[in-house]
Amino acid sequence: MTMQYLRSFLPWIVVSLLIGSIDVRYALLAGLVAAVALIAYQRGQGRAWDAQVVEISAALFFAVATTVAFAASGSAFVEHYASAGSSLWLALTAWGSLAIGRPFTLGIARTTVPAEFWNNPLFLRVNKVITAVWAASFTITGVGSALLHHYQPDNGGARTALTIAGIVIPILFTVRYPAIARARHLTAVQQGGAASQEGAK
Repeated sequence: MTMQYLRSFLPWIVVSLLIGSIDVRYALLAGLVAAVALIAYQRGQGRAWDAQVVEISAALFFAVATTVAFAASGSAFVEHYASAGSSLWLALTAWGSLAIGRPFTLGIARTTVPAEFWNNPLFLRVNKVITAVWAASFTITGVGSALLHHYQPDNGGARTALTIAGIVIPILFTVRYPAIARARHLTAVQQGGAASQEGAK
């Protein structure tokens, strides 16, 4: 599961590593190429479209950002706000998927969960919570990055640390939360059964 999420965010990671080291236009172009290549590879492996929401979102973002960056007057603006903009774009993607009732983590989770559980209320609820955590993390990362750039424009290390934390923390939550939710659900069912038996006496 961890590797699946890391692979989904590969284009964003590539750009984060390249920005500041090479021309921002080519960093964004590299992200676009990575996103398109990743989508093509995963489709070739049989991965469903709904399991590639992050990758598709990356391709769209980097296509627009690269176009703006290569424009005569767009490079400086994109370089300044690419990090914050990418996180806020991901936040919009995640919040949007929740708003339409299709949490983006559902497609990813279905690649490792048997089909008979896909419509289980607990499975759906867990993915709503996980997606909300990702959405909140993206939002905090985006806003924090914009504030850091505005008030501490030379503190690239802090922005990088914030970006890494904004991915690592939700990944850890994603890995651990389903087991916690199942344990809580099982406890609630057992307590409910015990209460029913007490009432029948």
